[in-house]
Amino acid sequence: MQLAEMVSISREHLSAVENGIKPISLTTLQKICDALGITLAEFFMDENVNLPPEYQELLENVKVLSPKQLELLNEFLKTLRQ
Repeated sequence: MQLAEMVSISREHLSAVENGIKPISLTTLQKICDALGITLAEFFMDENVNLPPEYQELLENVKVLSPKQLELLNEFLKTLRQ
C-alpha cells in the first residue's frame, strides 16, 4: 500500500510536501509516522546522535507496547525514580 493512501492524502499532496511546496499539518505528520512505525521524536531525531545500546533497546521495546502498557510502564518508572 502506498504511503499517501495509508494517511488518506493524495499522492500529489504528499509529493508537494516532500518537495517543500506545501506545508504539512501535525495530524498528517503523525499519520505518516504511524504508517512508518516511528514516533514524531524519531522523525525529527538527528541520525548522527548515537544513543547508548541500553537506551536503543528500551526504545525498541517501547515501540510495541499498547497505550495501557505504556501507562503501566510509566507508572513503574516513576516508582523507580523515588
